[in-house]
Formats: sequence, structure tokens, C-alpha cells
Amino acid sequence: MYKITHAVKVALLGSSIAMTNNAFAQQSENSQNTDTVEKIQITGSRILREGAIAPSPVTVLSGDSLINTGAMNIGEALNELPALASTYSLANSGQFIGTAGLSLLDLRGMGTERTLVLVNGKRHVASSAGTASVDTNTIPTSWIDRVEIITGGASAVYGADAVTGVVNFILKDKIEGLQVSATKGYADNHDYSNDKYSFSYGTNFNDDRGNIALSIEHSSQESLNALDNPWTSTSYRELTNQAQTDANKDSLDFPDKIYTPNAGIYALSNAGTFGLGNDYYSFNPNGSVRNVYLGDNVDGIACENCDFINLNQFTELQPEFDRTNYNLKLSYDLTDNIRGYVEGKYARTRSTNIGQPAFFFLERPEDAITIQNDNPFAGDDLLALMNASNVTSVAINRMLSDVGRRIEDDERETTAFVAGLEGYINDDWGFETYITRGETKLERANKNNLVLANFYNAVNAVAGDDGSIVCRDTAAQAAGCVPLNLLGDGAPSEAARNYVNTTSIGNSTITQTVVGGSVNNSGIYELPAGYVGFAAGIEYRKEESEIEEPDNAEGTFFNVLGEDKGDFDVKEAYVEFSVPLLADLPGVQSLNFETALRIADYSTIGNAKSWKLGLDWQVYDDLRIRSTHSSALRAPNISELFGEASQTFFSIDDPCKTSELDQLSDASTRAANCAALGVPADFDSDYDQATIEGEQGGNINLRAEESKSTTVGVVYQPSYLEGFVATVDYWKIELTDAISSVDSQTILDRCVDNTSSVNNDYCSLVSRDVNGEISQIRSFALNLSGQDAAGVDFELGYDFDALGGSFNTNLIGTYLIERKEYPFQEDTSDYVEYAGTAGESEWQGMVSVNYTVDAWKAGIKTRYLERVSIYDNQELAVNPNRSSLMEYGSYAISDVTVGYAFENGLSLTVGVDNVFNRGLPYGTTGTGEKTGAYENIGRFGYVTLSYAM
Repeated sequence: MYKITHAVKVALLGSSIAMTNNAFAQQSENSQNTDTVEKIQITGSRILREGAIAPSPVTVLSGDSLINTGAMNIGEALNELPALASTYSLANSGQFIGTAGLSLLDLRGMGTERTLVLVNGKRHVASSAGTASVDTNTIPTSWIDRVEIITGGASAVYGADAVTGVVNFILKDKIEGLQVSATKGYADNHDYSNDKYSFSYGTNFNDDRGNIALSIEHSSQESLNALDNPWTSTSYRELTNQAQTDANKDSLDFPDKIYTPNAGIYALSNAGTFGLGNDYYSFNPNGSVRNVYLGDNVDGIACENCDFINLNQFTELQPEFDRTNYNLKLSYDLTDNIRGYVEGKYARTRSTNIGQPAFFFLERPEDAITIQNDNPFAGDDLLALMNASNVTSVAINRMLSDVGRRIEDDERETTAFVAGLEGYINDDWGFETYITRGETKLERANKNNLVLANFYNAVNAVAGDDGSIVCRDTAAQAAGCVPLNLLGDGAPSEAARNYVNTTSIGNSTITQTVVGGSVNNSGIYELPAGYVGFAAGIEYRKEESEIEEPDNAEGTFFNVLGEDKGDFDVKEAYVEFSVPLLADLPGVQSLNFETALRIADYSTIGNAKSWKLGLDWQVYDDLRIRSTHSSALRAPNISELFGEASQTFFSIDDPCKTSELDQLSDASTRAANCAALGVPADFDSDYDQATIEGEQGGNINLRAEESKSTTVGVVYQPSYLEGFVATVDYWKIELTDAISSVDSQTILDRCVDNTSSVNNDYCSLVSRDVNGEISQIRSFALNLSGQDAAGVDFELGYDFDALGGSFNTNLIGTYLIERKEYPFQEDTSDYVEYAGTAGESEWQGMVSVNYTVDAWKAGIKTRYLERVSIYDNQELAVNPNRSSLMEYGSYAISDVTVGYAFENGLSLTVGVDNVFNRGLPYGTTGTGEKTGAYENIGRFGYVTLSYAM
């Protein structure tokens, strides 16, 4: 459960924290005040402050509450917070090449690249090549003291990438004693399980001047297939509503499509499916042919209660995952005021994502699986059908499941080193100097990658002179071609599978070097209202990234990716002031002005600056009002700048189709442009159900993204109700010059809807073949789009004693007002509103209740997501009545824990996540980019045994 002690909760809701990782910041003699006071450094400011004072809203979660769950890592636990509800998690990490196993953070759903992740206030090497995104799997969970999350631009304080905010992992300072822990968990509905183990030992030496500590952590989980979970095993398909007529088609009671269970595509199968005349046929395991049963409800290539393929068999709800971390830290008090420290880590993660096999479906004739009538694998049934239809070949639609599902093994190794000095000079001036060096290496193995030349040669089999089955191409025969039988599920031989498949291995290396220094003083000058706080620093950072793609990817089913390689460095300087304006007046106990400025010089984009302004108004003891206004920036990353063109595939709707032209009130411009492109009249694309090849790449001329952030909040901590605190914060983020690629459909539409001619920038990105079919689309990064996000965060906490023990209660919630994306920022009338869609619930929150009595502890936590629309505003504007499934219903999930601490240092915790076995919202598997907010394992129990001494 998310237990937050009273002291920490005051910090959370008052936007500060009661401790700092800098031991020398704990207590100091202020030269203007002879009393010993506690100095605090909080996320959002570099100035050490007295008491719980902060200019920006900060959410603080204790490390123990985050790791004492069934979650595999700290990122999975943080994923439950409203501000991070669309975080990149293990469940959806396999959606892109080279990302399997990553756990990245995404504040406000505006992109992982716009959330800055820090460890002890310092940058950490990235885990995804070409980006700045940090994998939380690399952070030692057993050493986390707390996690601080700040919303809004923080570039003036921390530098680039803090566009939507900062997540700062504060590790424990001195580690003393032994701590070991073991957790084993099992799912209730299926065989999924995971385990976690940790070891930590630290000791002081030389009269407590030095401290050395070591931690080792290991965690792993098994994969979980969608067919093994009752909520995701059924195949659904949207089929045309047979009850809809011209008279009722505009009624919401008669949607265009019905989201139908036990339905799917009949024109594709694992055994092979083909059409002759008006009929479809498939193969039995022995190669004989049978009619495809279509049932009574047929819609194009799909049907209900028929011979369809259940594509869910190729969906992995959870990847196989393995993680091991080693961490070592050493600190030594060189003098009473100066400490030196060294930290090192090695983290290794391995994740296996099992995806779809290669497939051939409604391909162009030259790309299809073609079976000739002289192919010896063709049985009598097939030959009889071909003869009756007077054809010499058939094109097979087939998932190559028995040839091998495509597998991606991603193994990452992260090493990092930090060394520095920190302390005080003359009691007033704090300082820190440091150097960090980090490196992440990835080996990506893409297995069962189909070699297309070998595949086509192997499929095109004939009888040899001696009666054996051989490949038709004699050169291929000489090169070792093995004939491949695809007529029936399980027909391919092992030798043929080995011949047509290969493993493609790619490697990437990311290196980061940071050198910096800072000074701070909480009282450099006395004003009538108090002392002026000050902080300043300089930093040099170099980022390098190189991606080496496999040499054998060309001519395979795998995407041909460009080899990104590049680097940049940046020199930065910053200054921050906290100025007391008023104090000890009626209605103004204190009023402080906060400001910060950072200037940067990038080797890629040149000079950049960011700033922050803030007011902190303590009305009286119980009430505080705070506000900030800031600018932030994100410099383009290495992939965005230097990325070579990579092969990709787009799903599009050709705007030149006759059916598309008929929907326009005035189609004259589009029709003329389509004709100018060589598209014939009465054109109907053959490839609407397939994907179109394309290219995506970087752009060396990119500029920095810029944002403006505003926060206004109230903190109320009534003196008459001890232990209670409440906060409400409004926030707004406006992003301009956002780096994006033009959507493939937008490229097509703007090409043919241009009133000038087809000689425009968009048409230059599209290639068509001699028949008018689209053959390729090209899209590259541009400073093109914009985003706006706004919402209200609220937090309530109450600690009290009752029933002989202590209660700790907490509510964290968010109301999302808007989350707009503008494809073209100059046109603010054209936007997609994501607030209220999947992963972007307008209302979401989490409430926890924890109870402790003697050696017992218990807790319950419930997370809530309001119902969401599956379609955004633009999709609904085109058709508000498209389907019977228009939304995912409201979602609530509860976790419980019970624990007991023995007197000998042993403790036992039993927990159940999703205790009520809440299923996924109807229609999702929880593996999409935005649906990862929904838990897809089901009821999951675990036991943790730990020992401390």
C-alpha cells in the first residue's frame, strides 16, 4: 500500500520533504541564526530550505510503500499514479522494435521523452538508443528512500527534457545493517508467476566517518499469452449491423458495426486459406482441402461463429522478463564539513517478446504465396479445384505459425559511475561537485526472421528428376534450398524452417558523461521579510548513441532499419533565487518570490534558455497558496536528429478511391489531383486490408521544443485537526514546436486536396505504381505540432489513532481538463482531444487505507479510472455511430496486504493484487500504447519474507 508517514505527507502536500540525500544538509548553523535548523533540498529547487517550503507541487511516495507490492519493478508501481497512468510498462513494451522489457515513465501522457528522470537529483544514462528515456528497471529498488514527482516545466532548475515534469528517485544515504527479502507470486486464473529477491548490506567504518554498502537484486516473470487468460482468449470483431436500415442509420440505437464475440477473419489461417470463384477453402493438417465454414453472419472477409483465425493467440499479455542489479556505494567524511562519495552500478535485463509469425495476406501477385499446379505438395483435392476453376496456380493467405513466431530477445546492460564531493564552507555555503558516466548496451536478437528469397524459392517446389521434391530454381537448389510445404498446419519440415528463417542481431550503445558543480546558500542577504536564498551551478553533458542494425535484415520480413549514429554536448549554467517579499502581516504570514534561469549552449541547436517564476504565500499557519509560471525546452534527441531512414508500414485509406470521392460534397479538386497522379477513374484499391511500406527518419535541422507551464495551488493543513492535510493544484502545459512526423493518412489527404496542384511537399512523399496503387510513403521528423494539457490534481491525507493502532489514509486524484494534440500547430482548429479517451480518463484516482497495531500491519488500496471513449473527437465527428462498442467502462481495482513483524527481525507479508479479480474492460487486452493502464493478469497473490538486522 502507498503508506505515507505524517511527516512525509506534510512534505507531499506542502511540496517538500523532511529529509535530503545530502547528509550535510541535515543540520547547519545559519550565520544569521545561532539556532540549529533543518535544511531541506526538494525536487523543483536547488536551494536548501528551512522547513516544509517549496514553490512547486510535489508528490512524494515512500520507497517502502512502492516496493512492498506484487509489482515487478518500481516503474510498474508508479504506473498506478494518476499522473503516470499511461506509463510505458512491461505489458505494452513489446509494441515497438527494440523496446521489449523497458519500463519508462510518461508524465501526463505527453511522451516519455518529455519526462526527466533523475536519481539523487542527477541525470541517469538512457536505456533506449537515441533517446533520453530512462528504464526504471536499472534503479535499485531496495535502496529507494522516496520518489518525488513534480508537475510542469522544470528545465530552469534541471535542464532539458523536463517539459511535463520530473521524477526524482532519492536513494537512501547511509546503509547500515543487513536486509534480505524474497517474494514469490502466483496468478489465480492461470500459470503466470513472478519472483523477486534482494540483498543489501552496509556498514560504517573508521569511527563512522565512512560507509560502504552493497545491494544485489533479482526479479523475473514468465510470459502470459492472451489465450491463457479468460478475459482475452475470445476473438472479437466489428461486423456490419444487419439491423441497420436507411431509416434508422442515424440513430445511436443502430450503430454501423456490432462488436461481436466469436468472430474474426476467415480469409486467413494458420493452415493456409485461398479463394476460388466465390468460395474460400482451407487445408487440413494432411494437406487435404475443406470448405471454409462462413456461418450466417458474414461481413467482407470476416464472419461470426465460423472458421476464423483467433489473432489473440499471437498476443503476449506479459513478456518473459529477467532483471539483475548490482549496486555499490562508498562515502567518507574527509573533514567535518566535506564528504566524498563514489557509486557504481551494473544492471542487466533480458526480455523476450513473442509476436506474430510472418504472414501473407491479400498480397500483390508478385509478393503472394503462389502454389503452382505442378507443386508436388499439392494434393488431389487442390488440383481438382484448380482444374475445375481452370487456373494453374492459387495464392495462399497464411500465418506462418508452424514456420515460427517472430521472437525478439532484448538484453540490456547498464553500467554507471558517480563520484563527487559535497559539503559546507563557512556553515552558510553548501557545495557539490560531481562526475557521472553511464553506458547502456543492447543486443537485440530477432529470431525466426523470414528470408524472403529463400522462402519464395522453397515454396516454389517441383518434382526432381529422381522423383524427389526439390526447389524449382536450380541455382537455389545448388545453394541448399529446402522445399517448404505450407499446405496444412504443421506441414513444414524442420530443415525447411531452418532454411527460410534466420536470426538478425542488432546492437546499440548509449553513453552519457556529466560533469557539474553547484553552490547554495539559504541566506545570502537579509531583507525585512527574511533571508534571500540562492543557488547556482554549471554543468557539462555529452550524449552519444550508436545503433548497428543487422547486416542480414535486407530482404527479410523484418523491417530494414537505419543505423542511427550521433552525439551532442551541452554546456549549461543556472541561477536560482528565493526572495522574501512580505512577512508577519495580517493575511500574509510570509510571501516569497521564486525565480530561476538556465542558459544552455548545444552543439546541435545552439543557444537555449529556460526560466521559472513563482510565488509562495503562507496566509496563516493552516493555509498556503502557491503558483509558478515557467518555460521549458526539449532539445531534439540523437535519433530525431541523425536517424537514418528506416522501413516501416502504414495502415491507410487511399483518398483516391471512388468510394472516398463519393463521400465528398465537392470532389473536383481531389479528383483532378488523383487523375494527375495517374490514378485511373473508378479506382478501388486492392490493398485496403493490408499495410503500405514506408520510410521514417530524422532531420538535422530540427529546433528545440518549447513549453510554457502554469501551476496554481492551495495547501490546507488545519491546526484543529491534527494529521489532516489537503492540497488542490491546477496545472497547464502548452507545448510548441513539438517534434513529430506527419501522419501517413494526412500526407495522402493533403497531397490530393491541395488546391494548387500535385506539385506540393506532400505528394513528393508518396509513390504510386503503374496501376495507381500506393507503393511507398515517406515521413520525417519536423517541428510541426503542438500539445496542450491542463488538469487539477488533488490530494487528501489523514493520519489518526483508533482501534488501538494507527491509521494512515491517503487519496491522490486528477481531473483532466484537456489533452489536445495539434498535428499542425498553426491551425488550432484542427486538433485531437485525448482527454476522456483510453489512458487519459478525465477522472482518475487512488485511495489507500493502512492500519498498524503492535507488530501487525494491513492495508487496502483502490485505483479508479473513469469510463473512456475508444474514439477521439475527430473520429466521432466523422461518424458518431460507428460501433456498438464506443467506450471502455469505468474501472476500479483493489489490492490488499497483511503483514507481521517478528521480534527477531523477520517479517512476513501476504498480499493480493486485484483481490476482486476485476477483468479488463470489454474490448481490450491491456497491451496497447494507452490501454497499459489496465491490469491484464487478474487476481494475483504473493508472499514476501524479509529479514533485517
